Amino acid sequence: MNKDLGKILIIDDDEDVLLAAKFLLKKHAHEVIIEKNPKKIPFLLNNDTYDVILLDMNFSKDITSGKEGFYWLHQIMEKDPSAVVILITAFGDVEMAVKALKEGATDFVLKPWQNEKLLATISSALKLKRSYNEVDELKQAKKTLQEASNEPFKDIIGESQAMKDVFAIIDKVGLTDANILILGENGTGKELIARAIHQRSMRRDNVFIGVDMGAITETLFESELFGHKKGAFTDAKEDRAGRFEVANKGTLFLDEIGNLSLPLQSKLLTALQKREVTRIGSNKSIPIDIRLVCATNMPLYEMVEENTFRQDLVYRINTVEITLPPLRDRREDIPILTNHFIKMYCKKYRKPLKKIPAMALKKLQAYHWPGNIRELQHAIERAIIMSDEQQLKTEDFFFLNQKNGEKEIGLDNFNLDEVERAVIQKAINKHTGNISKAAKELGLTRASLYRRLEKHGL
Repeated sequence: MNKDLGKILIIDDDEDVLLAAKFLLKKHAHEVIIEKNPKKIPFLLNNDTYDVILLDMNFSKDITSGKEGFYWLHQIMEKDPSAVVILITAFGDVEMAVKALKEGATDFVLKPWQNEKLLATISSALKLKRSYNEVDELKQAKKTLQEASNEPFKDIIGESQAMKDVFAIIDKVGLTDANILILGENGTGKELIARAIHQRSMRRDNVFIGVDMGAITETLFESELFGHKKGAFTDAKEDRAGRFEVANKGTLFLDEIGNLSLPLQSKLLTALQKREVTRIGSNKSIPIDIRLVCATNMPLYEMVEENTFRQDLVYRINTVEITLPPLRDRREDIPILTNHFIKMYCKKYRKPLKKIPAMALKKLQAYHWPGNIRELQHAIERAIIMSDEQQLKTEDFFFLNQKNGEKEIGLDNFNLDEVERAVIQKAINKHTGNISKAAKELGLTRASLYRRLEKHGL
């Protein structure tokens, strides 16, 4: 028997019954509370919660009818509709049991009880209580998701014209079932856009299934996407539905579709044209009803010209195309993205909310961000972890200078601004972002160096 039957409340005016029940249950329950006076039920429920309540049907004023027990059952259910109540009586019959169950009781036991029977009844009631809690949590999660889906582009941050153009396309295509192709560099947020399209579709209440096509091997492609029957190959120990089946009635997001080989492209195209799949090891076709969204960072149209990507597959997946701008083309969004990530990581790492001065923001806006939003996010996270100050500083992002990959200015370059910028950059890199040491090496005061950093956007 499980040693943790939760917290149990027993209400009975017979002290012998209370002591006997407590003696039995304390070995199996987390806590057992006993009470002789049913009038204390409101107080007990107001001040604590119980996994299971054992309630006597008949108290001294009402020996056999069970009316008092029903009264207190109603009081408990009014206080907590999800309460799990087991009624106890020495005069129980089928009619009273049915009435008790109809009015909210979970189960019914007779005195004198059999110990194993009572323990089994409480264990079952506790499982029911936990299932109630899971249902409540799922309902709350669904409500939260629905509320979130009603907020326009809640997870996509951007006020630049480039992003407004993307939002406008999503609004137009959202309610249709058109296949969407999302193009963009790594780190530009292609999956977020795919999820936003799903949330605006008529399929929003059904599943969103994402598949990283770049991570699926040639041998596992059909099994992962189309499923397999038990025994179809060596490791097929049970029937398994593929991603197409799982996504039925919902949205299927195929990320990095440009990584597929020509043979796999052909298999995918066949499934999309027929709108059906066949599990490996089966001859039965399974109809599919999905909204398809694909994404890639690869130049599909050049690949078509080079005969490395099928033109007919491009047409099939590309009813509407959305191209996401790289971060360097929407630099005006960097401040709001930065502040968003600062709040996120200060909360995650339990640090006071940090500010970022204009000079540091200017440095972030000047950087070319080859990794786009993902790289910015990682840069902010690292800075939050490493910084001990109340605000982030330019030197907290010294590692970005090392990634710039800019060629050093040679002695044959006579542009003073470029030479000054290169020398300052080299000093900052040498001293890993330590402004005091870099200023000393350059023969400048900290204030002078800060002015030059601002001037050159470093």
